[in-house]
Amino acid sequence: MITEAVAEVNLDAIAANIRVLLEFSQGAELMAVVKADGYGHGAVEVAHAAVAAGAGSLGVATIPEALALRAGGVTAPILSWLSTSRYAEAIAQGVRLGVNSPQQLAAIAAAAREAGRPVEIDVKVDTGLSRNGVTDAELPEVLRDLGALVAEGAVHVHGLFSHLSHADVPDHPQNDAQLRRLLAARAEFDRQGIAIEQLHLGNSGTALTRPDLHLDALRTGLAMYGYTPLDTPDAALTPAMTLKAPLTRTRRVSTGDGVSYGHTWIAERDTTLGLVPLGYADGVPRIMSGKFDVAIGDRRFPSVGNVCMDQFVVDLGPDGAGVTDGDEVILFGPAEGWRPNAREWAAAAGTIPWEILTSIGARVPRSYVRHDSVS
Repeated sequence: MITEAVAEVNLDAIAANIRVLLEFSQGAELMAVVKADGYGHGAVEVAHAAVAAGAGSLGVATIPEALALRAGGVTAPILSWLSTSRYAEAIAQGVRLGVNSPQQLAAIAAAAREAGRPVEIDVKVDTGLSRNGVTDAELPEVLRDLGALVAEGAVHVHGLFSHLSHADVPDHPQNDAQLRRLLAARAEFDRQGIAIEQLHLGNSGTALTRPDLHLDALRTGLAMYGYTPLDTPDAALTPAMTLKAPLTRTRRVSTGDGVSYGHTWIAERDTTLGLVPLGYADGVPRIMSGKFDVAIGDRRFPSVGNVCMDQFVVDLGPDGAGVTDGDEVILFGPAEGWRPNAREWAAAAGTIPWEILTSIGARVPRSYVRHDSVS
């Protein structure tokens, strides 16, 4: 019996997934991506577990995310690649910064002078995602400016990187084209005498399938949490989060009774309903209404009616299946044969596992556990 909803995070599963990914990395450094609060798992806790398991560095999107890691005692190298402000604070905390344009390079260099110490950067080039990153047209200007800034001592160039547009389709020809473009950019840096210590492109989508894209560092996000973007789940990875809640009430309804807002579900027989105290404000997508199951004990039960902001209803069947108030309801977690997982939820919601994991709201407390059975 449990008394409140919780997202239980198995840190041993995180560590086990890191070790699996290290086996596939072929000597490349593993960069554990902990942006979006560790994909909803808790960035500080996950970062410590990942580094202890062998990750060499951490990746985040924003500087506030990086600073929160430092405040949480994380001393490993951190790359923040989508930064727009607070550069001086990041530099003072030894955060490596991604550079996406000539204008951003100038702003970061100015912050380094303000901080009174050089800034370590990874330059991002756009190799085909057409999102952010230095374009081919901008590269000569960036190289010229970098030459002056390196000579001045304001900037130290650590890495060169890009993001794949088709990582979830490992054999897509665009992946090979993007690798060629990244290597061509590297050659331009070499011609200008600007040393690159680390080249990175691959991610969770290519981690287990494309060793040629690992280069010097492999950025792994989704895979370290137990999922991959590929259509076929990888049995070597263990989902780390289990979303669970107590069954707060059971009640009988009669044939013809409508359930939840809009009465989108009408009982076709006398049955027993159970109320689960999580809703779309907590990350249970309303679009999944009536399209997902939960696990109670060793059985699945279907959700019925519309998901509400704070709760949803499941059909326990005419005899109530022996379920009582306070029983533990598993919304998703490691599949274990009958339990749903985040991939199944994503299919029901017409989205991707990333969105499911990162949407679990702040109202749901995280708890951290270790299970000796996970190796």
